[in-house]
Amino acid sequence: MRFATPEYLYLLIIVPIILAIYIYSNYRRKKSLRLYGDVELLRNLMPDVSDYRPGIKFWLSLAALVLIVVALARPQFGSKKETITRQGIEVVIALDISNSMLAEDIAPNRLEKAKNIISRLIDKFENDKVGLIVFAGDAFVQLPITNDFISAKMFLETISPDLITRQGTDIGGAITLAMKSFTPKEGVGKAIIVITDGENHEGGAENAAKLASEQGMNVYLLGVGSLDGAPIPIAGTNDYRRDKENNVVVTKLNEQMAQSIAQAGNGAYIRVDNTNNAQKLLESEVNKLAKADVETEVFTEFNEQFEFIAWLALILLVIEILILTGKSRFTKGFKLFDK
Repeated sequence: MRFATPEYLYLLIIVPIILAIYIYSNYRRKKSLRLYGDVELLRNLMPDVSDYRPGIKFWLSLAALVLIVVALARPQFGSKKETITRQGIEVVIALDISNSMLAEDIAPNRLEKAKNIISRLIDKFENDKVGLIVFAGDAFVQLPITNDFISAKMFLETISPDLITRQGTDIGGAITLAMKSFTPKEGVGKAIIVITDGENHEGGAENAAKLASEQGMNVYLLGVGSLDGAPIPIAGTNDYRRDKENNVVVTKLNEQMAQSIAQAGNGAYIRVDNTNNAQKLLESEVNKLAKADVETEVFTEFNEQFEFIAWLALILLVIEILILTGKSRFTKGFKLFDK
């Protein structure tokens, strides 16, 4: 399902406001009644006053309002699916989420800088496909390769070091997993983009990058951090991570290792600092990849659903009018509305 005019959905922000006003007005009304005397006595003096009708009126009106807003947004369901062939590439991004990526030598910190670069790169994609892998001591697929860039950015926002408990930096495992994440499509440019500071390297990364290159996948490595290094903040405190001797741990970019992996993977090494140079260099490298036909299934026809929703809203409003006719035979026949 999709909405042809989704901007109308912003009107739903008034729903909680109306609900708050209703709850407050009920509170004031009950408070005022108590000032006149005993509530049960007042009920007996007003037998025709219903305890239920005002609430039913409110909820019917609110439901009708929500349905009207949804109708204005024009919900549509896909009715015809077609396979469209477009020119594009495939990119799998492997992001280091070890604790050292929280160091703040790159503002606001290494991980957030990396996520910002990925987000901007996704914004440049059109007919391409992207996948997300996160790794530390282990590696796993955060998002299988897709052309759904909205979902890709949503998954990107949820990434944090808490996703993996085992610390380390298994770059080799991340590259190996990335190699398995591409589609079997031949002739399309395939890139593995590894973003890491290279701390706690567990071995095997160069061999994995070389194997990927031999299978037609270019391995690019973005090194995040400074050569001088920085301490690793502990969330919720003003302290930093310490070793067994209680010394503050300083994490430094392992640039030499990063360059070796990129070279073995027939890609390029890009240093990430506090400028936008890395973003430009990465986009330039990605644009060099050969683009081939990429098949994508999309809905090409949609059926409008707003008429059904509008009729439903109208029915609710009609029911509300009938219920509000308090002295009619219709409402008196239903004990639900009278106490």
